[in-house]
Parts: sequence; structure tokens; C-alpha cells
Amino acid sequence: NYIKPLKVNFTLNGIKKSWEAVRSHDSVAILLYHKEKEAFLLVKQFRAPVYLNDKTKTFTYELCAGLIDKNKSIEEIVIEEIDEECGYKVHIDNILKISSFYTNVGISGGRQHLYFASIDESMKIHNGGGVNDEQIELHFLPLSECDNFLFDEEKAKTPGLMFSFYWFLKNRQELGL
Repeated sequence: NYIKPLKVNFTLNGIKKSWEAVRSHDSVAILLYHKEKEAFLLVKQFRAPVYLNDKTKTFTYELCAGLIDKNKSIEEIVIEEIDEECGYKVHIDNILKISSFYTNVGISGGRQHLYFASIDESMKIHNGGGVNDEQIELHFLPLSECDNFLFDEEKAKTPGLMFSFYWFLKNRQELGL
């Protein structure tokens, strides 16, 4: 339902070529910073492709994220994902777009829209965990442990998460955090 494998035939510099690819949905990912805990709120989730490549990695650390597969604005999907996965109610005025980039460029070329939101306990509405059988575990990473976490190769994490930490650290003062 979420990916469509296909073969792409094209001509580049006068040479006929063929490439296997996957058509996938674009997505959103949100860096959440909990002001009271001075910590990032990450999700831990089992990812079969990561496990397939390294049996010692039973889950990955990720940003709260989801597919753009509904007839809603990107910002509405951001708010919905924060609610479903993390259990916080964030108002549309409190989310900030960071950037967008292409993920898995060698196979899918899907675009990810990266956002930021600050949260606190007054916004908590439930325990999160995702919908259906997502089995998402929440993980608070103290800001003081960010550098060690970034360079800990034993922890499976996504490039978007690493880039968003860079963005946060570069813009922290402007954010008033």
C-alpha cells in the first residue's frame, strides 16, 4: 500500500539506462523539544529493513513522523502525527518549518518536510504510541546528551534526526530555548 516498485527507463547523455526504484509517499518529520525536561522527545520503533541489515539493531531512534497520504495540509498532518505518536496537542501556530529534503535518493526519492515544535506537560493529552500496531516507544533525550547520542554508532538513527539536531543547536538562541 505504501510503496510501488517499478523499473525506470530513461536516456541520459545519449545512453539508454534502466533503474529499479520505489514510488513512495512524501513524509513529515517533527523535532520535538520538551521545554520543562530540557530534552528532545524521540520515538523508538522497530524497522525491519534496519534489522535485516544488522540483527543487533532491534529498533531505531527517530523523529515523530508520518506519511503525507491524506487529503490534509502538511501542517495538519504534522499536528496529527504529534498527537498519535507522542500524545501531545500542538497548535498550528506553534510549529515551525525547518526545511525539506529528499530521502533514500537512490531508490525512492521521497521528499521529507522537516518541522520543529516545543512542547510541555500542559499539552499532554495521552501516552502516545501510534495507531494500529505501530508499537512506538517514546524516548526523552536530554539536551546535555545530544552530542554523545549523535556520534554513538551503536544507536540506529535517521539522517533527518541528526540534521534536525544540528538545526536546533544552530538556532537555539533565536528559539529562546
